[in-house]
Amino acid sequence: MSSHIHHVHIFASDLDRTIEFYQDFFGGTVVLDMELAGARNVFMRIGTGRIHFYDQPSRFSGRGSIHHFGIQTDDVEAVVNRMKAKGVVFTKGITDAGFWKYIMAPAPDDILIEVFQVDRTQIPADLLGYFEWNDPRKEPEA
Repeated sequence: MSSHIHHVHIFASDLDRTIEFYQDFFGGTVVLDMELAGARNVFMRIGTGRIHFYDQPSRFSGRGSIHHFGIQTDDVEAVVNRMKAKGVVFTKGITDAGFWKYIMAPAPDDILIEVFQVDRTQIPADLLGYFEWNDPRKEPEA
C-alpha cells in the first residue's frame, strides 16, 4: 500500500480573491468549480499538489489546528518579489538555512504558507528523495 497527501481543503471567505492569489503567485490552475455539500467548491492544481476551497468563511478563528502548509518553488526570491509588488507584507525576510531557503507568507483568510526552495547541490543525500519534485510543466532533466 502507498499513500500520499492529495489535497488541503481550505475555507475561503472571498473565493474569487483566494483563487486569484494562488493563481498569481503559484501558477494555480482551477480544475473543477462546482456546488458540493451546499457550497461552491473549487479544486485547484499547484504543480503536482492540490488545494480545494470552500466558498464560505471558517467557523473557527485564526488558523484552527493548522500552523501552515508548504509550497515548494524553484525560485523563492521571484515569488516573494511578485507578492511584494502586489502588496503582500512580510514580517521578515527569506531565511537561508543552507540547502533550504524559506519565508512564511500570509495568504487570504489568515492562512500561513511556507514558500520554500531547496538547493539540490547542497541537500544531504538522505533528504533528497523527500524534497524531490517534478514540475509537470517542465521537461525532465537529461
